[in-house]
Amino acid sequence: MMAGPGENAGGGPARHIPVLLAEVVAALEPAPEKRILDGTFGAGGYTRALLEAGADVIAIDRDPDAIAAGRALVEEFPGRLRLEHGRFSEMERIAGEPLDGVVLDVGVSSMQLDEAERGFSFRKDGPLDMRMGRHGISAADIVNRFKAGELARIFGLLGEERHAGRIARAIEKRRAEKPFETTGDLSAIVERVLGQKRPDQIHPATRAFQGLRIFVNDELGELARALFAAERILKPGGVLAVVTFHSLEDRIVKRFLAARSGPQAQSRHLPEAAAAQPGFDKPMKPVAPGEAETAANPRARSAHLRAARRSIHPAGPEDLKMLGVPALFVTEQLGEKAR
Repeated sequence: MMAGPGENAGGGPARHIPVLLAEVVAALEPAPEKRILDGTFGAGGYTRALLEAGADVIAIDRDPDAIAAGRALVEEFPGRLRLEHGRFSEMERIAGEPLDGVVLDVGVSSMQLDEAERGFSFRKDGPLDMRMGRHGISAADIVNRFKAGELARIFGLLGEERHAGRIARAIEKRRAEKPFETTGDLSAIVERVLGQKRPDQIHPATRAFQGLRIFVNDELGELARALFAAERILKPGGVLAVVTFHSLEDRIVKRFLAARSGPQAQSRHLPEAAAAQPGFDKPMKPVAPGEAETAANPRARSAHLRAARRSIHPAGPEDLKMLGVPALFVTEQLGEKAR
């Protein structure tokens, strides 16, 4: 989903360049009569490339704005592209029949980051929202209502923020005077705790915002459920390709492919039965963007592509804990906490 300048799916001014595009297409091997699911449509970069290679595509996005913007691409490839609003963990219900390929580009899109009103970025002041699907619990709900200990867990576990406790306590103190409403409000508190950005460092609010966004959208839980769903819906020989942008995502994908790709991948961290009948062949070698791509699109610098081909064996059981998904994502009680 991360992007920079270029052309969008409708051929107009560009807001999105798909990361590792050539490598993703090479892994998926699109061709006429193949049916591939793009679980993160975004601005349609992967989808367009797959269509141009001859494949039929089902594209999913949880953001209604992305689906609306993609209608021009549906018209450009009549009868070959189906756009669906939903979560990629719902791919079995949406696709309805076995697939030749699944691609997931995990995380927040450049369009969402660049639109202040979506509330994802500390760089542009806007409502403290962060909801990819525009419904459900918002970042403001969490920041204003969760206890300091819960906030610290979100920032520390999901944002990998070392000073999570200090930030959480500062938030709790400030909201007693006035609730948080904007991204600028939250960013200012984090900067007050950690100090202003130095030239050689990331912005001090980066990790706190990451953790909050991941929690709001249940991103790690969604990813894990989508991996299991892809294993169930891919045909033997079909390919799963996943592009991740930070270590939490990449670790889940790596664990999944290790657990599902046979005895050679066994480790003391994985259940013995996981590799008894491998659901995937040995994973392809992980790929990172080259210097030219990261120079043209700095947001690609942390990306990794992992891919594997589906075996003839039945899919294994779904177990989020096996993949190390944090327990706070296994629960369905997010709505209760927001009340």
